[in-house]
Amino acid sequence: MTKGLIFNIQKFSIHDGPGIRTTIFLKGCPLRCKWCANPESQSANVQILWDQKKCVHCLQCVKSCMHQAISCREGEIHIDEALCQGCLNCVSTCLQSALSNEGETKEIEEIVRIALQDKDFYEESGGGITISGGEGMSQPDFLKELVKELKKHNLHLAIETTGYIPKETFHELAPLFDLLLFDVKHYDTNRHFEGTGVHNERIINNLKWGTHQGLEILPRIPVIPSFNDSIQDAAGFASLLTEIGLKKVQLLPFHQFGERKYEMMHKEYAYKNVKALQKEDLTEYQNEFIKKGLDCFF
Repeated sequence: MTKGLIFNIQKFSIHDGPGIRTTIFLKGCPLRCKWCANPESQSANVQILWDQKKCVHCLQCVKSCMHQAISCREGEIHIDEALCQGCLNCVSTCLQSALSNEGETKEIEEIVRIALQDKDFYEESGGGITISGGEGMSQPDFLKELVKELKKHNLHLAIETTGYIPKETFHELAPLFDLLLFDVKHYDTNRHFEGTGVHNERIINNLKWGTHQGLEILPRIPVIPSFNDSIQDAAGFASLLTEIGLKKVQLLPFHQFGERKYEMMHKEYAYKNVKALQKEDLTEYQNEFIKKGLDCFF
């Protein structure tokens, strides 16, 4: 498996692990978080986005699509993902760049070449490569081959994961990394299902297994308004993490960076116009973890 579906390679990342890093974003995610900042990451297929502000309604995209996946209804361009084959004819035809694609197939050789361009920065800052998504383990066969090639260059490797991975796959892939950035969305399985579309038993079991194996794990909690932002929620998270045996946790305050993407994808955004959280809003929240002896930071 020498090719994978990637939707972004971001250089000079400073929030996805230690030091300066290059973050490789893989398409595909088993969760459907209502607040997801990267909705384009969820599908495991190439997706076409339409920017209404750039469109002049020439309809060349409709005419160019050999699969009849594009239509114009009431002045808006619609892409039927069930019919779209990801050929990108529509994107290349659009002279106004109103259409763009999320996701493209890349060879491992090309990804490694891009990653090595900043090797000096990794060495100076203690950085490296982070695999993200979507779900970092969403393309397991491709991921194994990619990691094997990256390790030939002695790079520090981290991965962002939801933890919602089949046990056998997680046990095989997790130990390949120097650091697991492990999202914990909710400690209560029913509330977890309400916000993400899946229950959390598999996630908690994988988190426990990784911790007991001695893997380097940083649990990260996206703090989301009206979902897991109460003081009671903080206490629940703190109890879970200390019970598992973890010593530190990172809080990720809710933000609105992904709102525009939902418009371009014709998707409803459940958190539209919800105010972003700042660090100062979460002082009491953070203290609940500190009281439990956890190193809690942003």
